[in-house]
Amino acid sequence: MRARSIIGKIMIGVSLAIFVVLWASMALTAFTDTELTTLDPRGPSARSIQDLVGPVFIIAGVVFVAVLGVVFWASVHYRDKGEDDETPIPKQLHGKTALEIGWTIAPAAILAVVAVLTVFTIVDLNEEEPNALKVEVSGQQWWWAYRYDMSNDGAGNGRFDDPEDIVTATELVVPVGRSVDLTVTSNDVIHSFWIPALNGKRDAVPGLLSDWKLEADAPGVFRGQCTEYCGLSHANMRMLVRAVEPDAFDAWAAGQQQTAPEPTTELAQEGKSQFENICAGCHLINGVNNEQLAESPPSLVAGIAPDLTHLMSRGTFAGSIYNLHYPNPPEAGDQPFGATCSADDLSACGDPTDVAEAGNPDNPFYPSDLEAWLRDAPSMKPMAPDDNRGMPNLGLTEDQIDALIAYLTTLQ
Repeated sequence: MRARSIIGKIMIGVSLAIFVVLWASMALTAFTDTELTTLDPRGPSARSIQDLVGPVFIIAGVVFVAVLGVVFWASVHYRDKGEDDETPIPKQLHGKTALEIGWTIAPAAILAVVAVLTVFTIVDLNEEEPNALKVEVSGQQWWWAYRYDMSNDGAGNGRFDDPEDIVTATELVVPVGRSVDLTVTSNDVIHSFWIPALNGKRDAVPGLLSDWKLEADAPGVFRGQCTEYCGLSHANMRMLVRAVEPDAFDAWAAGQQQTAPEPTTELAQEGKSQFENICAGCHLINGVNNEQLAESPPSLVAGIAPDLTHLMSRGTFAGSIYNLHYPNPPEAGDQPFGATCSADDLSACGDPTDVAEAGNPDNPFYPSDLEAWLRDAPSMKPMAPDDNRGMPNLGLTEDQIDALIAYLTTLQ
């Protein structure tokens, strides 16, 4: 019997050790993996969620510790100690009406408090702000498209098809301190839009328009991830929000409303011809192939490919998993539209192959990833071009790639 008792104590100790290690590792991960953390809110919506999560976690933690503590104590105190065990059987509580009513009312009261807090938070998250910037967010396999309602001097009219509206892809640029009302949808399958530093998740469902919003407290780059499994490159369907000062946003918006400039060098002109012959059936460059795509939309399942009119105003491409520009030096922090390095000293820039650091569109162009993409896109991101989902390998020659790069770099 003594051996049995020793084995029981060992098993209890091992179980407790495993429990402590698992919870410690979960807590460490939650507080150290900060790229997509919900624990570092950078805007009012995310902060509203955090204000709800804090009290709920405290309540849940107290209940968890209390219940687990009682269970653990009872398991040890009333365990089978063998034939010589004189521990009395615990007194039964069945029929204690007051006690049974008490432990029914207590959980109900706790849930009622949590429910009230949740309702207030939901109302706050869905409240429309005056003078909000209106943006339509469309998910497709495997990137995000954005349409800005810029009519009425930026006040918007609830539509996203006016001549002054902005169409862009991959990166959502927003002004600091201004609420952004999102209309979230999808062009193919169900996706989910999530920028944890600025708000929670909102599913993008084909045929359904879902309202959401976000707002940034200060300039910065905020990452996100599609959180609804959507096919081959679900894990590679990232998103990025660049929050900039209002003046910088106005300048960006004015630039986005312009058509693409005419190339001035012979190589760039050749690249434009290559684009018109090879790429214009799917990708739009405003002022180049508008009529062509209007008459014959892309045969893609989503019916759309990324708009390239101002490609070089973005720091990333291909679902924000590759850098178009060098990122900022690590010591510079998040300065998304303030140039922090120059072509004369690329060693001062960050590592453009580090996908955790987003390229800065004000920094020099980084050609390697875009060249590799033009060379063989499916090898860089899992896609299904044979099923009209994603970009195929176009079989381009190195001369064609050089010409296209020369042209694409003019699209500021």
